Amino acid sequence: MSLRSTAKRWTYLVHRWLGIGGCLLMLLWFVSGMVMLFVGYPKLTPGERLAALPVLGDAHGLLGLSALPAAVQAEPESVALTTLRGEPAYVVRSGSHVGAWSARTGQVLLPVSAQRAEASAAQFAGGPAFVGAMRVDEDRWTHSRALDAHRPLYRVEVGGARPGDLYVSSRTGEVVLDAPHVQQRWNYVGAWLHWLYFLRMQSVDPVWTWVVIVLSALCTVVAVSGIVVGVWRWRFAGHYRSGAKTPYVEPWMRWHHLIGLAAAAFVFTWIFSGLMSMNPLGVFSSTRAAIDTAQYRGDAVAVNGALGEPAALLAAAHDGLFMPVEIQWRRIGGELFALLLDGQGDTRIVSADEGHLRMMQVLPVAWLQQKAQAMSAAPMHRFALLHAADAYFYPRAPEAMNGAAVRRFPVAVADFGDAEATRVYFDLASGDPLLILGHRERVGRWLFYFLHSWDLPAMLRQETARLGVLLLLSTAGTALCGTAMVIGYRRLRMKVRRRRR
Repeated sequence: MSLRSTAKRWTYLVHRWLGIGGCLLMLLWFVSGMVMLFVGYPKLTPGERLAALPVLGDAHGLLGLSALPAAVQAEPESVALTTLRGEPAYVVRSGSHVGAWSARTGQVLLPVSAQRAEASAAQFAGGPAFVGAMRVDEDRWTHSRALDAHRPLYRVEVGGARPGDLYVSSRTGEVVLDAPHVQQRWNYVGAWLHWLYFLRMQSVDPVWTWVVIVLSALCTVVAVSGIVVGVWRWRFAGHYRSGAKTPYVEPWMRWHHLIGLAAAAFVFTWIFSGLMSMNPLGVFSSTRAAIDTAQYRGDAVAVNGALGEPAALLAAAHDGLFMPVEIQWRRIGGELFALLLDGQGDTRIVSADEGHLRMMQVLPVAWLQQKAQAMSAAPMHRFALLHAADAYFYPRAPEAMNGAAVRRFPVAVADFGDAEATRVYFDLASGDPLLILGHRERVGRWLFYFLHSWDLPAMLRQETARLGVLLLLSTAGTALCGTAMVIGYRRLRMKVRRRRR
């Protein structure tokens, strides 16, 4: 047997037997993927969190930042004045640790009890919270690494307009995740099924990671071999005896061949991009050796004066007809400023200028450009304002996987001349680096996000047409996998009968 004949035979065998094993899995991926177009995995978006907070109205008796421990004051960018457990409090984040201090007494708040968690959930939901908060370290909705600092969590069932479960931090009492019952039910045939989360035991689970990688790789092989076999079997010149271009007369085989030729390319790109979503072997992770966010933040500064006093900040906000629900302190290039946020997610910046408070809507562009240069020893080739979405920085709907990411415009873009050609998008409203991309992340954007979601800004602007095409092609993929299941079942049944004989 020639090498060509051997390769052809093995291609048929690989597609046949891997297809029998993978068709059910790919069918589940297509069905759950269609659900995910409309219902995402439970998350708490910044807008939902801010909308549930009361306005910081009465500043009487509130202590300033100077009342916090010295170690906390050393990192003012990690401090926020918000409302916890029904009263104003400072939330301090430092790496993987989070803590809370009363803004009225300056005392550290003790770990949250079940009763406190229920009260926080009721305030957030604007409705009743049922007694019986359950303490959980991790469950099917809380695999996100962003929740690690708040574990263990309290799961509290709430009623109201959106009955469901709220997850409350045992460290601070904040609601950190919102999982309505309707969203949970759809997720069982959506994201939870799509990502094979029934196999995932914890937030960092190498076994689950490699199971998904291996299964996705095998299904990619099935798709590639199917394209090859489908093209081999199609008569581009002439016809088979039946007068058709396909050799298959039996309906299930015939439809599998025809649908496969029409949709196999899309099936391949979706299965392959699903594999790329797992970032196998870290192929899309740059070293970011040239980027130093600590250098961008600068050295710690002493917190004193009006900038560290909530009463002065709230008075300035009210004079500007702005009603903040939270105050965050930031440090850039060793300079301190306060970021005020209202319930709609709008922001104001307050800085100290010769002892007086000055309010701005965004940071000065020239000032931010000067501070951004400190982020890297490499030269900055470009610093520009982006007023609309580009191929890398764009907003997504809340149900999307990255739908909770902050994407405001205009945004500042800096391109550095390091070995990875790093690009950084800076939020003008806060100075935060919202997105950092090297060569590898750029490639990952195209091989995963684009191929899997068709999320170019131009496509997202035609959302109805985009969803319609995705649903149509997903239906074709479902039909392809469904016919494969019938064909595979018949072949296995035939094999079993032959062995019995």
